Amino acid sequence: MYEFPALRRRGFLAAVGGTAALGALTLAGCADSTDDTSSDGSGSGSGTPRRGGRLRAAFAGGGASETLDPHLASLFADAARAKALYDKLADYGADLSAQPRLAEKWEANKTLDRWQVTLRQATFHNGKPVTAEDVLYSYRRIADPDQTFRAKASLEPIDLDASRAKGTHGIEFVLKRPTAEFPNILAAFGAYIVPDGSTDFDSKPVGSGPFRFVSFAPGRSAVFSRYDDYWEGAPHLDEIEFVVANEESARINALLGGQIEYAHELNPTTARAHEDKGQIEIVRLRNSAMQGFAMKTDRAPFDDKRVREAFYLIADRQELVDGALSGAGVVGNDLFGKGYEYYAADLPQRAQDLDRAKALLKQAGAENLKVTLDTSAVAAGFTEAAGIFRDQAAKAGVTIDVKMGSKDSYWSDILDSGTICCYRSGAMPIEAHISQRLLTDSTTNATKWHHKDFDALYQQAQSTRDKTERTAVYERMQRRLYAEGGFLVWGFADWILGTAKNVKGVEAKAPANSLDWARFDKVWLA
Repeated sequence: MYEFPALRRRGFLAAVGGTAALGALTLAGCADSTDDTSSDGSGSGSGTPRRGGRLRAAFAGGGASETLDPHLASLFADAARAKALYDKLADYGADLSAQPRLAEKWEANKTLDRWQVTLRQATFHNGKPVTAEDVLYSYRRIADPDQTFRAKASLEPIDLDASRAKGTHGIEFVLKRPTAEFPNILAAFGAYIVPDGSTDFDSKPVGSGPFRFVSFAPGRSAVFSRYDDYWEGAPHLDEIEFVVANEESARINALLGGQIEYAHELNPTTARAHEDKGQIEIVRLRNSAMQGFAMKTDRAPFDDKRVREAFYLIADRQELVDGALSGAGVVGNDLFGKGYEYYAADLPQRAQDLDRAKALLKQAGAENLKVTLDTSAVAAGFTEAAGIFRDQAAKAGVTIDVKMGSKDSYWSDILDSGTICCYRSGAMPIEAHISQRLLTDSTTNATKWHHKDFDALYQQAQSTRDKTERTAVYERMQRRLYAEGGFLVWGFADWILGTAKNVKGVEAKAPANSLDWARFDKVWLA
């Protein structure tokens, strides 16, 4: 196992905070060419995986407030670390369907209000088996009314007081109402299983994932080592190190300089400059990231749906895709989940209409409107999109002041402050997007869309056994969001990763947030 000298690690971590001094580091490669396994590779390269080595993966992070508590995961860095340490009962496949993980199988009764889940044989890193009591503890912790854990709204349909263990590996989930898509609940973002009674997640976390904890420095680095007894088979790597590099330029320079082997989230211009040039590999996860603006519907000026509609019509979506994404994506239509199950594809594609936008603003008494648009360099294309939209809005008589926010705290800042902001999302089922972001009690409701009748429609959709009828309810909900919701979805971007040439096994068909995204247990160093 390769160990970094402490001084050189500190130097690297300082360097990835910006673009300076990256070339000064000359860390040795850490692949071990011995101990081949027999499985085939996928994604970025194929062949016989080799066991050994430490892979260093750079992500944008959340600063000194970072935590390894998997129930608080909100950033992609959080999700990747949580996936390495922990498991969920299910996770989303490439088609966003729920795939069994710790749950070996599930079965509903005829009325869809009781589901029997059977756990597979798996152990935590301390050697103890994963049991039904661990699952119930984890879900009850997430559902704590005094907490704001990410998956809280997704777990709401479960009556956790009535649900109970049936032996060591069986759980009977009692639901508050019939729920046809219960497996999506098991796969919810952040619904990780932790040992019964766990409270310490930053100094000695214990999970059942493919890697076990070694060290963690919030905002800087996390090191995990291979868990040999992982239920799905031990990872090929000896170790994975997650390093924080908030600047995209720092991530690409570190990759080019050999200080890291995996750079998460590169911008399209960078990708085009290095693709097929032989120095690094570019992996494109096509159209997997929703791009848009979030308007807060509970405060002026966006508490008036005429103003929201005007902003829909101000947007020249193709110009935003071409300018902010360098063409690496497709236009959106103010709805999440293009191409996913239940997506309302029959709604007419919205186009720029400045005359109609001006008329709506006049009706709303919002002529000569001035608004502040929050953005940040926290995500590729955000600052570019803000500038392009500012210029588009000026043509409708709207003055937009672009305000740059902190990369470390942007995602928490925009939840409650401001009126309109740049926004994006990785992949998840449309049902999960609604439950986590659009219900009255959703903990990440950035648009402040609070409508009890909309909540009731969601419950109706969940409870509808017939898929055709369920689809009709979801379409009704989306038609309302299309007409007056707070998300102006202008595009869907390619998710772009960069890897060293010797990194193999990176899946290229897994949207961000899905099961095979950031699957470092399947990656090896050739």
